[in-house]
Amino acid sequence: MIEIPSDLHKDLVPLAFLLGNWAGAGVHDFPGAEKCNFGQEVTFTHDGRDFLEYSSHTWVLDGDGNKVRPLESEHGFWRIDADRKVEVTMTRDDGVIEIWYGELAHQKPQIDLVTDAVARTAASGPYNGGKRLYGYVKSDLMWVGEKQTPEVELRPYMSAHLKKVVTPEEVERWAKALPDDMPDDGIAFFK
Repeated sequence: MIEIPSDLHKDLVPLAFLLGNWAGAGVHDFPGAEKCNFGQEVTFTHDGRDFLEYSSHTWVLDGDGNKVRPLESEHGFWRIDADRKVEVTMTRDDGVIEIWYGELAHQKPQIDLVTDAVARTAASGPYNGGKRLYGYVKSDLMWVGEKQTPEVELRPYMSAHLKKVVTPEEVERWAKALPDDMPDDGIAFFK
């Protein structure tokens, strides 16, 4: 369910499907790095201004799905203009700062992004840029990232399938919003 908060800046309504806390798992595979399954937590929040604040944490999973160690973390800010053009500023824990530009697809919750500028600290590894695709599919958030280095052509390196994390407070709020004339047995509602 996509909920549009009443205090969401009007320009951000097209990005409302991103809002909330998301968790799930994915695959990491890039030459020169460990191939692994990973867990991920993503948060998109807002404070009434014209941007979404973004935070992502990933960690390596073992064969049983247990956390082994951190993989990547990134933080940033997402904006959208009246022409559905999306801009993202992002800082990653490996010393890379990026500016991404893209577009929200017409009549579907899908965002294609491409790096426009990359700055790296002396401690960061080689990185030239990348692409990302985010999509809201059947109430889930899915994404795939591609990256390029001086040695490796642009190729997919991470993808994940995330589910919305629902808090007990949200469940209580939704329950209070149910109509008073719901059938007592709950089954008739689905007929």
